[in-house]
Amino acid sequence: MKNKGGVILLTVVVSLLCVYYLSFTFVAQRINEEATAAATVDNTTDYAKKQQYLDSIWKEPVYNLFGIEFTYQEIKETELNLGLDLRGGMHVTLEVSPVEIVKGISGDSKDADFLKALDMAKENIKGTQLDFVSEFYASFKELAPDKTLASVFATAANRGRINLSTPDEEVVSLINEEVNGAIERSFNILRTRIDRFGTSQPNIQRLQGTGRIQIELPGVDNPTRVRKLLQGVAKLEFWEVHEINEIFPTLQAMNDVAVKDQQAQLSELVVEGEEAAPAQTENIDDLLGSDDTEADTASGDDLASQLESDSTAIDSAAMASEVSPLFSLLQAQYGLIYNLRDTAKINRVLKDDAVQRSIPSTIKFLWAVKPIRSQDALSQDEFIELYAVKTNRGGKAPLTGEVIIDARQELDQRSAPSIGMNMNATGAKRWKRLTADNINRRIAIVLDGYVYSAPNVQGEIPNGSSQITGNFTLEEAKDLANILKAGSLPAPTTIVEDVVIGPTLGKVAQGQGVMSIVAGLGIVILFMIAYYSKGGLVANLALFFNVFFILGILAQLSAALTLPGIAGIVLTIGMSIDANVLIFERIKEELRNGAGVKQAVSSGYQKAYSSIVDANVTTLLVGLILYFLGQGPVKGFAITLIIGIICSFFSAVFITRVVVEWMTKKGDQSKISFSTPLSKNFLTNMNFDFISKRKMAYIFSAVFIGIGMIAMVTKGLTYGVDFTGGRSYVVSFEKPVVSSDLKVALSSTFDNQGVEVKTFGADNILKITTSYLINDESDEADANVKKALISGVADFTKLTYVQDDTKAGEGDFTIASSSKVGATIADDIKNASFESVVFALIVIFLYILVRFRKWQFGLGAIIALFHDTLFVLSAFAIANLIGISFEVDQVFIAAMLTIIGYSINDTVVVFDRVRENLGLKQGSDLKPVFNEALNSTISRTMITSITTLIVVLILFIFGGAVLKGFSFALIVGILIGTYSSIFIATPVVIDFNKKKN
Repeated sequence: MKNKGGVILLTVVVSLLCVYYLSFTFVAQRINEEATAAATVDNTTDYAKKQQYLDSIWKEPVYNLFGIEFTYQEIKETELNLGLDLRGGMHVTLEVSPVEIVKGISGDSKDADFLKALDMAKENIKGTQLDFVSEFYASFKELAPDKTLASVFATAANRGRINLSTPDEEVVSLINEEVNGAIERSFNILRTRIDRFGTSQPNIQRLQGTGRIQIELPGVDNPTRVRKLLQGVAKLEFWEVHEINEIFPTLQAMNDVAVKDQQAQLSELVVEGEEAAPAQTENIDDLLGSDDTEADTASGDDLASQLESDSTAIDSAAMASEVSPLFSLLQAQYGLIYNLRDTAKINRVLKDDAVQRSIPSTIKFLWAVKPIRSQDALSQDEFIELYAVKTNRGGKAPLTGEVIIDARQELDQRSAPSIGMNMNATGAKRWKRLTADNINRRIAIVLDGYVYSAPNVQGEIPNGSSQITGNFTLEEAKDLANILKAGSLPAPTTIVEDVVIGPTLGKVAQGQGVMSIVAGLGIVILFMIAYYSKGGLVANLALFFNVFFILGILAQLSAALTLPGIAGIVLTIGMSIDANVLIFERIKEELRNGAGVKQAVSSGYQKAYSSIVDANVTTLLVGLILYFLGQGPVKGFAITLIIGIICSFFSAVFITRVVVEWMTKKGDQSKISFSTPLSKNFLTNMNFDFISKRKMAYIFSAVFIGIGMIAMVTKGLTYGVDFTGGRSYVVSFEKPVVSSDLKVALSSTFDNQGVEVKTFGADNILKITTSYLINDESDEADANVKKALISGVADFTKLTYVQDDTKAGEGDFTIASSSKVGATIADDIKNASFESVVFALIVIFLYILVRFRKWQFGLGAIIALFHDTLFVLSAFAIANLIGISFEVDQVFIAAMLTIIGYSINDTVVVFDRVRENLGLKQGSDLKPVFNEALNSTISRTMITSITTLIVVLILFIFGGAVLKGFSFALIVGILIGTYSSIFIATPVVIDFNKKKN
């Protein structure tokens, strides 16, 4: 083997990188356990207190690696994340309404054609990826071909941009610009709110090409607060700013109160004479600040030791301190500038009740929204300013955002980025007075309680047209212009998807996932040793590297490991054996033909390489399609599958070859063997006429699929909430509840609008899905449906609802998780799922066509894949008919695409052997060629199917209710995929070649 040194070097480098990145995960896990311990009393964990503990060390160094210190924030950014389904939390998809934005641009026009065109466009884009503005324009021209858009949009607010002679193309361009700007503005506002929410690792992303924003908040324990936070209207205000010399007496009074409080707390600690716990030590450090005195600069450990040895010394040091963190942590003399890591300490002072009473009603403190990087290139410090703004008796700002009609990024006289701003007549008058009163002073631009900028007023601005200058970058100027427009155009957001998973359910899912991986690994390892002897040990080594690399790369990419992701790892365990099976079967074949061990190894790897590449590329293509077209949990599965395919190819083809060649470098066969007495002659020298049995296979498949189609028409399939829309709840009880009886009881509760109740992994856990109020996506509807559910369950079971699932007792029931999918997004998910399956089939057909250069091969493969898809759907329908219900949802589509990838693996291995043996010769009898290819590859086909099937069975048993449908689809798919590659794909190629001849 060439480049053996390169393979070893790459393996070592990747392994070290994986160890490096996974080390952060272990540190994060340790800190999480410490936080849980600190927040647990009497075996009950206060999750809010736990989060508060973690937030308090967010900017603190917690890990030292080779002399480099990492803060907890940096640890969390680098660790292997767990998805919400494994740790609990909230997933929300919001949609920014383009209808309201366009109405706002028109000045709320009452034109009948305009309003009807909006309704038509809204209806036309449902369940599609069509652009709203284009559909609106087409509808408007259809309704009023003689009207121009300018007749609707030439308003006072749009003066200078649109007049009555502006062409439609320019108006459409401007509308597109405003709609995209409003969506981007909503995204920026939501991102700032989420960053300030107080949860570790929030994730927010804009779904490009749509008006949707996706948000994940791990560990959230108050979903109602989150919904209000996300859907609250942006509040833009302008406030006058106090200079620091004007408020110095107030700051001194606040300092005196804070010092008195900290002295009182320290005195209590000394009187009690108790040894300080780690959490108490941290509080003492916070109270003392970090400057001026020896005690101030002491580390937590130093303080703890001093408390143990000499409490009086600490008391003296504390009493001598005359400054609180408010003064001691100041970083500049010209304003209230603090290090970003100290903001928690300052906030504790500001929130203190006694300190609050010392602040006059004319002063309010607000933080800047963005920190400032240190000017020192060697420093990683960030600083942030605390502003003191002037308030009046009513607490209202002198000027608010609704007066702004336009804001844009432009260049000032020095060609530096600046912001231009225009106000309406009312705003211009107030702005004139406000600027006149604050010449050479600052006015703060505040959104949602955070200061985005505080420009200095250089003179009175009489006409409402202003330019804001400063040391802005181009991006900062654009962002601020977007913020200023937040009050000028309405961009309401609607929650179209809402999933809440309780921490208890997340813990259960974690356990089930780990159990699946461990059991799957264990059985595959034992099987490989039992079948391939020492060769099996080499394959297991590759399997270890494969799983290790997957986890390490996921950590390096900061990707989230979800329950479907774990399913991807479990599936990869089974599928990664395929490459080694191909290689080892080829080596065994060469040995049976009389080759020496070194020659057999070399030929085995060489001859198996083509099949391995084809098998991996087809599955990789399916994974990429899943990633780009899938949503939510499907993406997590796709990422894991893609990484697993790449890692398994490297480990099975290159790492194992290095090991095997090292073991056989002297030609000594005793050091390596590829069979045991049980497997030595298993499925060898077969000569079965598979092709002659094809008509029987055609009849069997037609009958089974026919029964399935009848079942689909009569009983149908059970669609998940992400395909139908609606609301779904997982309800936990202490004792079993009969699902059919509860369904009858809840039907009247939900006005007979449709309710489905079924067990969810255990007979004391039920999944309740309803279409009640499906078309109402408001918060009120969410609350009403949940209230009706709780009332109906409580009346039927005579149990009490408890919100916190960690505190439920014997007479209680809890909602462990909930999800809402709006009708619009459900249509989009269905269409995207259908597109992904069709696209996968087309891509695989093209790949097979290019690789084998005969359309018959591509057609045979595609017919077999269509057969497999229909077979699995029929199996689901027949199972539903006999009372075994599995949901058809996004995860089911992931299973279908995985089956497509798996099935094509078997098929291309047979096709590859045909190409190798004889190729295609026009006019020759192809039956012996195909029969020989099927017989010579049957051992590989059966072993791969058995190992993968074992792993998927374990997933079915231990994977939990969430993955039951997924794993059932895979079980059927693996069995039928193996069958179709032998009895459908290969015979179809023969039949179509006959027709051609």
